[in-house]
Amino acid sequence: MPQEVRGVIAKAKGEPVSVETIVIPDPIAGEAVVAIQACGVCHTDLHYREGGINDEFPFLLGHEAAGIVESVGEGVTEVEPGDYVILNWRAVCGGSCRACAKGKPQYCFATHNATQKMTLLDGTELSPALGIGAFCEKTLVAAGQCTKVDPAAKPEVAGLLGCGVMAGLGAAMNTGEVSRGDSVAVFGCGGVGDAALEGARLAGASIIIAVDIDDQKLEWAKDFGATHTINSTKEDAVARIQELTGGNGADVTIDAVGRPETYKAAFYARDLAGTAVLVGVPTPDMELTVPLIDVFGRGGALKSSWYGDCLPSRDFPMLIDLYLQGRLNLEGFVSEIIDIDGVEDAFHKMHEGGVLRSVVKM
Repeated sequence: MPQEVRGVIAKAKGEPVSVETIVIPDPIAGEAVVAIQACGVCHTDLHYREGGINDEFPFLLGHEAAGIVESVGEGVTEVEPGDYVILNWRAVCGGSCRACAKGKPQYCFATHNATQKMTLLDGTELSPALGIGAFCEKTLVAAGQCTKVDPAAKPEVAGLLGCGVMAGLGAAMNTGEVSRGDSVAVFGCGGVGDAALEGARLAGASIIIAVDIDDQKLEWAKDFGATHTINSTKEDAVARIQELTGGNGADVTIDAVGRPETYKAAFYARDLAGTAVLVGVPTPDMELTVPLIDVFGRGGALKSSWYGDCLPSRDFPMLIDLYLQGRLNLEGFVSEIIDIDGVEDAFHKMHEGGVLRSVVKM
């Protein structure tokens, strides 16, 4: 039987969110219903509310979630009722697309979501954020969006791997391929940027430089492995990074902001043959102008990081194990625990830069 639960809805562009009754259908083939235990408040949810993703309102917000599989549809073998899972927004097709056929499922071009739609009581179909919609007591997803992990990990931290923290960790470890002894510079010290710092630390980087315009965020960055900090409103970040790296520039630079000025700084702050990674998401109107001779002359690699180039089935369990061993600082990302009615206020705190992550606990 369909179930009625409470969920956070963005009904129109720029309007405050509201908590509404949501109808969750029974799962059919390939689907699962998950009882949400906790869900992080991500910038992407705010982008949905502001119409920055698309205009398919109303949206059921939330996507950085952990919970318990309640029921599954016919033919589902990935998970079963009772499994503790982190939700992901890139359920890979497993072989039908050209990326999976090449053995690179982390780049799957045919990811999928649940077939059925969740609705409001009047039958209005909802667009779940990133195909998840987890500011909700329960949600309907494709079974492949559920990644089973060790239940010893608290849901309020485990769920953060579902988006922003994974994006940052993966930007350093997967896309940037940071290795032992490397120098790394990260531009932007919000949740994604701090996760990139943490990823560089895990990978064994020797010099880890955090760049931001907010002194408080630079202080927080030290908790995630930053060995040096730069306030780019007070000094030239590129020159300072070169100074800290023997005049050469960093082996890997990561733009966790996604603006032309931060990307250019990351581009010029890297060593010859170094790697620049873009993981911050730009808006469609942004353009970049760089002399082509500089692109040629500096060599190296310019990479974009999609979801940290992660493969959830591979990366989520491994990272949860590192967290349980005390080697991955997931606790540090959680600024506050709130209830489902506090999401709108959490958006205001996020906009003001006062939190890394508010986490909704059901």
